[in-house]
Amino acid sequence: MHERELDVDAELVRSLIADQFPQWSNLAIQQVAPAGTVNAIFRVGESLAARLPLQAGDPNEVRDWLTDEARAAREFRDVSPVPSPAPIAMGEPGHGYLLTWAVQSWLLGRDAIAEDPAGSTAFAQELANLLACLRAADTQGRRFAGEGRGGHLPDHDEWMDLCFANSEGLVDVVRLRAMWEDLRVLPEIDPDVMCHGDLTPQNVLVDAGRLVGVLDTGGFGAADPALDLVSVWHLLDHDRRELVRQQLKCGDVQWRRGKAWALQQAMGLVWYYSATNPVISRWGQRTLDRLLNESAA
Repeated sequence: MHERELDVDAELVRSLIADQFPQWSNLAIQQVAPAGTVNAIFRVGESLAARLPLQAGDPNEVRDWLTDEARAAREFRDVSPVPSPAPIAMGEPGHGYLLTWAVQSWLLGRDAIAEDPAGSTAFAQELANLLACLRAADTQGRRFAGEGRGGHLPDHDEWMDLCFANSEGLVDVVRLRAMWEDLRVLPEIDPDVMCHGDLTPQNVLVDAGRLVGVLDTGGFGAADPALDLVSVWHLLDHDRRELVRQQLKCGDVQWRRGKAWALQQAMGLVWYYSATNPVISRWGQRTLDRLLNESAA
């Protein structure tokens, strides 16, 4: 899916575990499909998951990144009303794999790609409660300090221009470009709050239309409160989106900034993964369709 992508398979994970965590060496190892975009995920036995970064990078930077992720994941677990993975251990490089890797607890449930919760009122209520709990968490004086989503919308103009240029023939570029031009200038009127940062279908677990878990919590941090509203566009139909909006008491500017972050994310999914990960490309397309349909209503 990416340049400099590493070759990671179950045999490698089996060898790493046998050397570094012999207490788990008798457990079955199964790669999770579809593969993640940042980490390769492997189920280890019934209760563990191994996460191995997929892209080559500076080993010290990767170690620091995974250490920060584990800290954020523990902080998320302290405030989340639904289960999330617990960091268990850090693995070392070995067998030709040059990076640190992580072991965490496994959660039961199907991701929201496999089980679509779009029309579930119960799921929408639980999602709204999750967002409310995250927003209520203490930022400890932190503010958004990253380079990705969650800060200034115009900072993403160059990325969006690249996406529009690569999306001709795949999406309605004219309408989506006009939407971005309208949304990118929205004022920043809300103070930063604690956000998951990537509430997408592959990071949300569903069972019988209920929210039963949240994955990939290592990005938990302070950001624009509208950032986690990407989830309503990725996950819910119109009526359920409105339920979340009312439950969170979102003002018009915050709600529209949520649309902007959803547009910024979804624009990159359709073209970038069209050949290498069609599942992700399709849910990006679905999110864009929801944004366009809402603007046309």
